[in-house]
Amino acid sequence: MSAASLSRQLPALLNDLALLAMMLVLAAILTAAMTLQYAYGELPCPLCLLQRVAMFGVCFGIMLHFRRGYSVRNTGVSLLFALFLLIVSVRQTLLDIYPRPGHSYIGSTVLGLHMPVWSILIALAILLAFAIKLIVLGGGEHLRDARPLPVFHALAGLLSLYVIALCAINFVSVILQCGLGECHTFGYRLL
Repeated sequence: MSAASLSRQLPALLNDLALLAMMLVLAAILTAAMTLQYAYGELPCPLCLLQRVAMFGVCFGIMLHFRRGYSVRNTGVSLLFALFLLIVSVRQTLLDIYPRPGHSYIGSTVLGLHMPVWSILIALAILLAFAIKLIVLGGGEHLRDARPLPVFHALAGLLSLYVIALCAINFVSVILQCGLGECHTFGYRLL
């Protein structure tokens, strides 16, 4: 690979690497949340379930990149879901910030923070990562014609299948937990 060819492909390689890392981190977070749910019996509240949907949405936007190639629309999908994650997690944090009788944070803490607070940090990290990626790599034509390296494409495919499996497991558990109606913070049907 010549130096000129490498300099043309470097932004696309860094873009693919950044997106793959983001999807890997989100898959790890979703796996940890589901592990807490199944291994420790911590049922997610309705707002926690919405936060998971938002994280799956961010992953979906990234999957579109590896499936269809670079498009600002794919980035827009991920950014929209990251914003949705921020809104839902801020709302839940503000609802639970002052403990009231019979209403407090649901679940245990991880490193001293509850999931809604972590979700705010996760959403801000996603938004910051996309902002830095767009500042450093841009969103121009040099990314539009590039295709992911075969190794990135294969890793993204496997990771996408894993995220889709997590999403399916989460969907089934929500149906078992909440039924086909609204999901309330009381009266859960246990799995």
